[in-house]
This record gives sequence, structure tokens and C-alpha cells, in this order.
Amino acid sequence: MSHTLTRRSLALALAGAVALPSLSFAQAYPAKPVTVVVAFAAGGNNDLRARQLGIPVAAALGQPLVVDNKPGASGNIGHDFVAKAAADGYTLGIGAMGPLAVNPSLYPKLNFDPLKDFTPIVLIEKAPLVLVTRADKPYKSVQDVVAAAKAAPGKLTIGNAGPGGAHHLSGELFEQAAGITTLSVPYKGGGPASTALLSGEIDMMFEQTYAALPSLQAGKTRALAVTSAKRLPSLPDVPTMTELGYPQVVVSNWLGLVGPKGLPAPVVARLNDAFNKALASQDIREKITGPGNEVGGGTPQEFASFIAAENQRWSALVKKAGIKLD
Repeated sequence: MSHTLTRRSLALALAGAVALPSLSFAQAYPAKPVTVVVAFAAGGNNDLRARQLGIPVAAALGQPLVVDNKPGASGNIGHDFVAKAAADGYTLGIGAMGPLAVNPSLYPKLNFDPLKDFTPIVLIEKAPLVLVTRADKPYKSVQDVVAAAKAAPGKLTIGNAGPGGAHHLSGELFEQAAGITTLSVPYKGGGPASTALLSGEIDMMFEQTYAALPSLQAGKTRALAVTSAKRLPSLPDVPTMTELGYPQVVVSNWLGLVGPKGLPAPVVARLNDAFNKALASQDIREKITGPGNEVGGGTPQEFASFIAAENQRWSALVKKAGIKLD
């Protein structure tokens, strides 16, 4: 009897010894500032949102969130850095649509696997696009655009921010859904494409809603449709592509919080809770929805499933459309 009790006591003691470090680590986390890597230049939407969320999340965690910009290679450099970081919760990243769902099909070789090398934590937001044309162009509706494209295949010009971006992919989806052929005109970023639109160099473009709003409000451009699943509060009179008969053209340039693979579950839960609470605050919600974006949130599992579905969706489109990097 004494031997049995001794062995049982020893087993319980060993189990407790294994559990205690994990429990104490979770209770102590974070014990120092947390770095959040943004894989794009300062001033962009990913950078802005990371800094805005950093304030309430830092207050909840009791440690500062330090944003570290590592731009380059369409976001691949920053994502690779996060993938190779220690899985201790002190190096996180703003995971973006391009590197996690599109770039694997565009680049011959990536140094990370978006589905295996990251721990998804929470979806932060979705940024839908709006099909815009200059106010003096003759296109008053999507039906006008389709009619013009069918009357003169390959003549209508649709600008974008470069191969494989949300602007470009939206145009490709629209072409396929409507059965039309247009001339895709790539630029080195959304800013140059928008300038080309305003100058009349191109007929139209799918532009990020937050970037399109100033010109729309000034009456310089006209909105024909949005790529969100439902109408946007910022553009209540603009129909969705789904309403117009093109449900395939639901597109958002999304971002979320990720860490390296193997991030401890208690740390993931702590971060998910802190970010969900921040996303539920009125201040952050207004910062996201005001420019026309949609608030994220949810569980790590939901975000992981979302990334996998987006990866599959855009991989299929890139291959079907034969999209190549310049």
C-alpha cells in the first residue's frame, strides 16, 4: 500500500511540476514590452491600426506594444522575420492578406509557409474595396461598365496597385464573373493608381474604400459598387457587387494578429482576449468603420480557418488568371 501511494504521489508531483512552469509563465506574461512587426512602411493602414490598437492592448497587458516596421518584398520580409522569431509571445506580427494568402502563389519561393509557420491569434479588420470612376466618365453604373466592356473587349482600362494586390484580384474576379475582358493597368502602389484615375489616364479602379472616400466626398470620383458582403455605413447608397448579380466579387484586404508557430496556448488566449476587448471599444470601432472598413474579432481557430480559406481561394484565382509578377 505504501509503495502504491508513493508512486501515485510521485506521479502527481511530476505532473504538477510540468504544469507549474506553463501556468506561471502565462500568469507572468508579458513581463517585458511586446514587439509587433508591421511588414509594410510606416503610415499605411496596417501600421496605423497596429499603433491605434497598441494603446488599449498595452493598458490591458500592463506592458508597452512596440511597433517595428520591416517593409519589403510585398510584406514577405516582415512575415519571414515573425515566422523565425522565438515562440515566447514577445515578437508578434500584423498578418496581412498578401503574404498569407496571395504571395505563396505569386512568388516562386517563400522562406515561410503561411499555413504552418504562424500561430493565428485574432482577425483585426477587413478592408473592402469600391469600384470608382472619374466623375466626368460616362459610366453611371456597373451595368454601364459591363455593356462598354462587351461592346469593345480589352479597351476599358482598370488600374491597380500592382500584380496580386487586392485591387488587381478584384478586377480579375469582376472580369470572370461578368464575362468581360478589360485592360489591366498596373502601377507601383495604390497612390499612383489613384493619381492616374483622377487624371483620366485610366477609366476606373477597385480602390480601398478608406483611400477612395476623400475623392468621392469631393465629387471628383463616382462610386459604382462595393466589394463588401453588405452595404457599408460610409457609403450607404452604393450597392454591393453581390446585389448587382456578382456574388463572386466579395473581396477585402484583411489583417490580423499572428505569432510564430508553437506560441503557448495561454499566451494566445491572453492576447486574443486583450485584442477582442480593444476591438469592441467604441473608439477603435469608429477608427475602423469610419473610413469604410469592417471590424474583425473572434477566436484564434476562426482566424486560422479564415486564412486557410483565403489561401485556397486566391491560389486558385492566381493560377486560373495566370497572374505573374513583373
